[in-house]
Amino acid sequence: MNPHDYCQDKAAKSGSSFYYSFMFLPPERRRAITALYAFCREVDDVVDECHDVSLAHTKLDWWRHEIGRVFGGTPTHPVGHALQDVSAQFSLPQEQLLEIIDGMEMDLQQTRYLDFKGLQLYCYRVASVVGLLAAEIFGYTDRQTQKYAHDLGMAFQLTNIIRDVGEDARRGRIYLPIEDLQRFNVPASDILEAKYSDKFRELMAFQTERAEQFYDQAFASLPAVDRKSQRPGLVMAAIYRTLLKEIARDGFLVLDRRTSLTPVRKVWLAGWTWMKG
Repeated sequence: MNPHDYCQDKAAKSGSSFYYSFMFLPPERRRAITALYAFCREVDDVVDECHDVSLAHTKLDWWRHEIGRVFGGTPTHPVGHALQDVSAQFSLPQEQLLEIIDGMEMDLQQTRYLDFKGLQLYCYRVASVVGLLAAEIFGYTDRQTQKYAHDLGMAFQLTNIIRDVGEDARRGRIYLPIEDLQRFNVPASDILEAKYSDKFRELMAFQTERAEQFYDQAFASLPAVDRKSQRPGLVMAAIYRTLLKEIARDGFLVLDRRTSLTPVRKVWLAGWTWMKG
């Protein structure tokens, strides 16, 4: 299996909405975004699947060195080889790839966030930076598109946080800011023990409104000249926003289950959004 086949296999097996967003891309751009996505999955898996924190830090350090080898011309991992192929072609900055690792490492260092400002840094590193790299791969002519990519990344990560509240709590993590829990009088113990209440639903409605604001900001920032090239992000936004509406419609039942869209529905949303342009 060559490096790009490895990345393709990694992306396909994930079942992520991200995969559906680049299925219509030209081969060279699809290959590049798939390599980026496979890298994100590799470093994310280190945090989620390695229960020894010290070992997880060691593995993330290994990936930092691997990124150095990517830009030094001596990668050793299949994903590193794939990134080497595409990083020069699409001007992917080494610093941003390293910043994604920094974001993943935050999960090893803290499990709560005092306020939204602190959460924003985490979201920026693990999602907005990915959005900025993706925008480079998709191509743009107006620098304002970077603002769009940043805000869309924020919206996606906030959607992930809303969807995964229960799953994250079972890992001992609560991404909902402490200031928000206090504002809506929702004890952290309710999250950890999967206790629903009207106050919890009000809290989640507030989180959803915040995510929707970032979607709106992103779309308002996307220059018309770059709309066609940035369609993959719009595809993913259509899928994620539909998911967000489903979660709200179901009454924010996110503590003991995970809401998801069927692959058929994702393909339909992807095709419809792509054709709409």
